[in-house]
Amino acid sequence: MRVIKQDIAKTIEQVRDMQGVTVKFKVNRGRNKIEEIEGVVENVYPSIFTIRSVSGELSSFSYSDILAKNILFYRVKKTIS
Repeated sequence: MRVIKQDIAKTIEQVRDMQGVTVKFKVNRGRNKIEEIEGVVENVYPSIFTIRSVSGELSSFSYSDILAKNILFYRVKKTIS
């Protein structure tokens, strides 16, 4: 049996810490459809959070998607020019 080391409260807190930060997301849409989104965590609600992509599209996701590993995200490293 698999042991889950993270709970939903900790996941919500981590997403809240990323609010306003540019992030890259890999979203598993099912049937081998993986979508990459670069954007900003715009709002954090009790059950969902929203992401505003660079193109202006707004997407909403559930915290359970993160726990189920359907969404992977990481901060975008700033390049020095």
